[in-house]
Amino acid sequence: MADQTPLSADELLDIVDERDRVVGQARRGEAYARRLRHRCTFVLARNAAGEFFVHRRTARKLVFPSRYDMFVGGVVGAGESYDEAALREAEEELGVSGLAAPTPLFRFLYETPEHTWWSAVYEVRCDGPVDPQASEVAWHAFLTQEELDRRLDEWSWVPDGMEAYRRLLAWRREGSAGSGTPG
Repeated sequence: MADQTPLSADELLDIVDERDRVVGQARRGEAYARRLRHRCTFVLARNAAGEFFVHRRTARKLVFPSRYDMFVGGVVGAGESYDEAALREAEEELGVSGLAAPTPLFRFLYETPEHTWWSAVYEVRCDGPVDPQASEVAWHAFLTQEELDRRLDEWSWVPDGMEAYRRLLAWRREGSAGSGTPG
């Protein structure tokens, strides 16, 4: 799949407040440099066997380069909905087309001293062969739950993805009743 997206730092993003309301726009590079709150999607992709798509980000990624992630996804463009961004990002990063719309699970505000974004967590089933976007994905595999669990302490993971995964596990334990705002 050809990479037709603009250079990451030049993407125009909606800037949002603490309640996820749009308050302005900025280029991605400026949003990161000035710690402007924006929107992001996290899509957990699983195959028919229930295995998780896991990948290592490329070294040239703007944020968290060369780290592992159990989600595909990314920033929500200006004027784009979370649902639109989740599908676009999943298809781009997995290198597939015709995916079913990812299922929204919940949202949460990710905040650290360096970063802040509203995060929408989704899941999607991807049964066909994948051809990940080379500019985004340096390595990939489908891992069983046991393989993923074993590597959680072994590999260097993206911190926002780890937070989303931690919240996903809690959300599932609570029966979809609490950890974050419904998608």
